[in-house]
Amino acid sequence: MITETSPRDRIVRAAAALLAEGGREAVSTRAVSRAAGVQAPTIYRQFGDMRGLLDAAASYGFAAYLHAEASRDLAGDPVDDLRRGWELHVGFGLANPACHALMYGDPRPGETPTAARVAADILRQLVHRVAEAGRLRVGVDEATEMLHAAACGVTLALNRTPPPQRDPALSTRTREAVLAALVTDSPAARATSRAGNPVRHAVALRAALDGLTTDLSPAERALLAEWLDRIVRTTPTP
Repeated sequence: MITETSPRDRIVRAAAALLAEGGREAVSTRAVSRAAGVQAPTIYRQFGDMRGLLDAAASYGFAAYLHAEASRDLAGDPVDDLRRGWELHVGFGLANPACHALMYGDPRPGETPTAARVAADILRQLVHRVAEAGRLRVGVDEATEMLHAAACGVTLALNRTPPPQRDPALSTRTREAVLAALVTDSPAARATSRAGNPVRHAVALRAALDGLTTDLSPAERALLAEWLDRIVRTTPTP
């Protein structure tokens, strides 16, 4: 049975294809109308304005990346999963510069495309696994923000540099520098830092707190969470 796609779907797919082929400038009302087989007013009824359409097109283009990120098997080492997530992000951005720039290089305060929110949730889950393993030196939120900012910055910087002039090792060096600041990256490092880095234990307990089955009352659980957060915020890490 063949089902006809809705006007909205046709518009989004047409805009995403134009964005991938010709960049943001190629996504004009006339071009999208022609490619989708709709009248211009239909576009504005569906998306409000061109920025709404561009955000939808970027999210559509981001869907394949999100699917790969969500469906891939997790590695035995949660830090290696963070490395793979970083590489997926940077690889997507280099292969789809216009889409990545819309998602991360042209923000609107208080408004985040749906796909970007989903990607941020996936990253936070990966960081949370590192925390549960007792290998995170800082809080989950702080680590997530640092990794996200660094990966976006590297991708935008590489995309602004002509390919022949790009440093092929920039992404790896930046990734490893950030990870060195955030995680204990080997069993040996964990062994040597066990006594001198209480923060990672507080982070691990805080990450596991919501899933623990205990006799703590809600007030006691909230108080413990507050104490752990304070330890993470105020204790210097080696």
